[in-house]
Amino acid sequence: MTITQLDHFADPALAPRLVVKVGSALLVGADGEPRRAWLQALVAELAAARGRGQEVIVVSSGAIALGARRLGLAKGGRGSLADAQAAAAVGQIALAGLWAELLGQHGAIAAQVLLTLDDLEDRRRWLNVTATLGTLLARGAVPVINENDTVATEEIRFGDNDRLAARVGQAASASAVLLLSDIDGLYDRDPRADGATRIPVVRRVTPEIRAMATGGSASGLGSGGMTSKLQAAEIAGPAGIALAIIDGRPETPIATALGSGRGTLFLARSSSEGRRKARKAWLGGTMRMRGSVQVDAGAAAALSQGASLLAAGVVLVEGQFVRGDAIAVLGPAGDLLAHGLSEYDAAECTALAGHNTRDHAEILGYAPRSALVHRDHLVLMG
Repeated sequence: MTITQLDHFADPALAPRLVVKVGSALLVGADGEPRRAWLQALVAELAAARGRGQEVIVVSSGAIALGARRLGLAKGGRGSLADAQAAAAVGQIALAGLWAELLGQHGAIAAQVLLTLDDLEDRRRWLNVTATLGTLLARGAVPVINENDTVATEEIRFGDNDRLAARVGQAASASAVLLLSDIDGLYDRDPRADGATRIPVVRRVTPEIRAMATGGSASGLGSGGMTSKLQAAEIAGPAGIALAIIDGRPETPIATALGSGRGTLFLARSSSEGRRKARKAWLGGTMRMRGSVQVDAGAAAALSQGASLLAAGVVLVEGQFVRGDAIAVLGPAGDLLAHGLSEYDAAECTALAGHNTRDHAEILGYAPRSALVHRDHLVLMG
């Protein structure tokens, strides 16, 4: 059985491990102080989920907003990278203390986990994260996760907690990710426009679905927007994780949304089991591509049937990468087809592009590998 409707998120059999993401605009008021009454009600909902047998992971924004108030920084602490890092250093203490206090009222132990992009992009560090989360959950703790904004720079950061929540869901082998937002789902156009219609279920994020999104956060406190939420869905879905966007503004947002069925549910895609699933989930969610290869129509068709990527179908190589790096595989029109681990460095890929496998040994001067990207190290993204 799989999650096919919103109320399934409350079913321990269908969603035994749940990731709940809380945005800054929900957690922090316009005065820069925590919205304690709202947060207490939300924590009661999380405690109820634990009571019915679900394990819960929280991805919480709010550190920068809380720290900016205490330091007297303009623009909510987002005026510069230095301001954001300083605000995060102060606000993270307040945020962790708040979650520890409120979860403690329900007999739960809060565990702070601060992550950077590299923690989830590097395979060895990814495995460390999965082990830590597994141990915390096994001991009954509630991991409270945020990006480590104090040390993250523009080049090595998620930039929003929507995508972080999806990646954490992968790392924790979660069944579902619930994004609490300041809107009740994805609309077919700007929700303020006449005739805007909420999309209740999305089977796959297509170019048409992406066109419905608008970037940026309306509140000015957060760093995400609908675009980042769709990107989160693109990370979660192929890993077999259902994701939903619900309105976080009611006093009991989870019960309100699940009870009314109001939100947007992105269905999980089926995937194989075991180690291959775990590794491909990591690769499919990788956000930092070291380069790309563009392929012709024949190669694109072969990939869709589960084939490895052969150099004969490559028409363009871009970027600087070495063997083992994650690269994007683009279709004839430049659309993203897959993520893969390259068997060659960029210069070798360029030399081999368009050439039949029988010519590779002469071009390289050594015995070639079986493919440019082997199918065991390739994840289709379309």
